[in-house]
Order: sequence, then structure tokens, then C-alpha cells
Amino acid sequence: MVTTAALGLLIVVLLVAAYARLWMAIATAAVAMLAFNFFFLDPIGTFRLADAQNWIAFLAFVVAAVIVSQLSSAAQSRSREAMESRHELERLFDLSRDVLLTGETEHTVDALALHIVRRFQLSSLSLYVWSASGWTCHQGGETAFVISEAQLEFAIRTARQTLEFDARARAYGGQAVIETAGGPPCVLVPLRKGTEPIGLLAAPAGVLDAGTLDAVAGLAAIAVERDQFLSERKTAELVRQRADFTSTLLASLSHDLRTPLTAIQVALTNLDNVNLGEPARSEQIHLAQSELDRLSRLFRDILEMARVDSAALAPEREWVTPADVIDAALANLQPLLAGRSLTIDADDRHAAEVDPRLTSSALAHLIENAAQYSPADRPIDIAGSADEQGLHLSVTDHGPGVDAVEMPRLFERFFRGKRDQARVAGTGMGLAITRGLLAVENGRVWAENVPSGGARFSGAVPARTRQIETEV
Repeated sequence: MVTTAALGLLIVVLLVAAYARLWMAIATAAVAMLAFNFFFLDPIGTFRLADAQNWIAFLAFVVAAVIVSQLSSAAQSRSREAMESRHELERLFDLSRDVLLTGETEHTVDALALHIVRRFQLSSLSLYVWSASGWTCHQGGETAFVISEAQLEFAIRTARQTLEFDARARAYGGQAVIETAGGPPCVLVPLRKGTEPIGLLAAPAGVLDAGTLDAVAGLAAIAVERDQFLSERKTAELVRQRADFTSTLLASLSHDLRTPLTAIQVALTNLDNVNLGEPARSEQIHLAQSELDRLSRLFRDILEMARVDSAALAPEREWVTPADVIDAALANLQPLLAGRSLTIDADDRHAAEVDPRLTSSALAHLIENAAQYSPADRPIDIAGSADEQGLHLSVTDHGPGVDAVEMPRLFERFFRGKRDQARVAGTGMGLAITRGLLAVENGRVWAENVPSGGARFSGAVPARTRQIETEV
């Protein structure tokens, strides 16, 4: 009976020691010993310890409670550290995913600062990036750190010293806690590109440990370097595109200028012949005029392409009807469309607020493209309408259509289909210009083959629309 009671009370003491603090375990051991002494040890009903074995039992209870409590406390501490490390790794993984999913925008580093604040639940955070033009601050959180340039310069100079790794803190050197003007202290952590510091991360002091701050600063440095790399790549891509544009344009000009200039020279030479009859003379004059019109369109395309590339076009919106846009486009193509059959379905009951110059010029290129790539004896269908979504235009020819393989590249600059390169003269700029002109108005253009034969080119410009009041 006495042994059973002692083991039962000891189990209670061990359970309390395993899940409670040390003082609670000792208190439980003392209460258990007193209860064991009062109810089970002679003399029963008193707290007197008459036997030396009772003192040994009491000390056994206390020692067991202390040892088990210490072991439990160490296990709980290791468990908490493991959970904190797990949460830290999860936050760092989520932050790295945020860095990878951040798009190429002008505010990439600002978005990064906000991601760090959100993932680590910070009140504020600042990223200071150094460049040749000076310091750039990217702020995250509701409050901002007020750090002087002298403090930043001192911190960056300190970060440039010998790089050492502290295994206990799991961080490289260079971190410094500073006082801010009118605000709480913050810790400055270097952002390193390799071993060279490129900026500083400012976070509230005492919130995150040194190892976590160093890991966050490493991810921030990778994000800053990625942003700089993408910016440099975009600049290099623009330079390459301009170089390609220049070389392709020169090649196109050398080819497309040679034919009309030669034809004009021949026509002028023939006109100088006094023996040339009147019908032949009229034919030569018509030839020279058509080639001059061709040169005019070529130089117009070059000028419009240059304006599109340089982003020099700004929309000037006016209220016009689809019929007005179609009439303006056809007025610029009279020589080219002479003798062609046109089917026009133009809405003159609704008006859209668009740029008539840009829109009619884009439509003119679509009509010119249809005239060049369809038989002369087949009609060209032109339609224009306006609804609550904006202005809609379409040009349908009855030619061979567009090869499905070439459809994705149809609106690239200087692209021309393989089967039409030798048959039809052109530079391949018209559709690219159309896309650029409509893009200035946030519009778009697309192409599709029609089941009855031919291709349909459609354009849409988002705009406000209204109904035209007609007089009765």
C-alpha cells in the first residue's frame, strides 16, 4: 500500500515537472511528500518524520522533480528553437518566392520592402541603395526611419572592411545599431553583391536576430541586383532593336528606293524624246506619278515608324463617327485605290472620342495592305462601328489569306510572308505601324482568316461613345 502510494505520487511529480516550471515541480514534490507523510507514514496523521528513510524519500521526490524539470525545460527550449527556425525558413522561402514573382516594374525594390515588412510583421523597414547619383531610399511599412547621410556613409565604410562570419550569430559582420532622429533605434545591415556592399537595410532593433537579418539582407541584395540586371538588359535590348531597325531600314530603303527611282528616271528619259506619241507620253507621266506616290508612302511609313519607336505620338481625342474615320483614311489612298471596288459599312449615328489622325492613319495602312495582297478585281470590305466599348474597325480582303504559321509574327516590323516577298513590293512596316498607332490610344489590332476566303484585319480603340442627334 505504501509503495503504491509513493509511486503514484511520484508519477504526479514527474508529470508536473515535465510540463511546468521548476518551482512548480519543487512545490508539487513538497506537497506530495507532506501528503505521503501525513497519510501513509508512521505516525499517521502527523507531519513528523520519525524515520530517516522518510527524509530520503522526501529528497528523492525533490531530486526527481528538479532533474525531470530541467530535462523538460531543455527539451521545450530546443522545440521552441526548432519551431522558430522552421518559421524563419518558411518566411525566408516566402520572401524568396516574392522576389522571383515580382515583375519588371519601376517600383520593384519598393515592392520588395513591402514584402519584407509583411512576411516578418515589422512596423517599418527601409532599403537604401547606393548608386553614382547618391542614395535612394525604398520605404516599407507605415513609418520611416530618419537616417542622416553621414550615418549611411559610416555604415557603408564599415561594411567594406574585412568580411568575417560569426558562426554563433549566423551572420557576417557589418551590422550596426544606430539612433534615429525622433524615432526608435534601428539596425543597419549591409546589402552585399558578392563581398561588395551596394546598400543598407534598416530594420527595427531587437525584433529579428542577426542571422535572420543577414539572410533577409542577402535576399534583398539579390533582388536589387536582379532589378539592376533587368534594367540593363532592357536598355541593351533597346539598343539592339534600334541597331536592327537601322540596318533593316537601310537594307529596305536600298531595295525599295532603287525600283521607283529607276522607273522615274526611265520615264523622264522617255518624255525627253520628241518623237514620243501622246498616248505613250501619258503612259510615262502616269508611271512617274505612281512611282512618286509609292515614294511618298515609303517616306510616310518611315516617318510614322520613327515616331512610334521614339514614343513621340500623343493622342488628341475628338468626337468623330466611324464614317468620318473611314472617309479620312480613303482620302489618303485615292491613287492606290483607283479602279478598286470597295464595300463600305460605316456607322454615322454614333461618335467615339478618339484621335482621328492616328486612327484614320492606322486604318489607311490596313486598307493599303488589303489592296496590295488581294486581286485587283476583287472587292475590299471596310466596316466601322461604335458601341459602349469604343470604336471598332475592320478591313476584309478576298485574297489568299494569311498562313497560320506566320500569323503570330504578322505585326512585327519588316516581316513579310514568304509567298509574297517576290510577288508584292513593300517594306513590311505597315502592320507594325498600325499596331503602334493604335497602341498610343490603348487600342489593339488583330488578324484572322475568313471562311469564305481572304483575311480580315480588325482594330479596336477603347473610348467614350455617344449617339449623334439627328435633325428631324
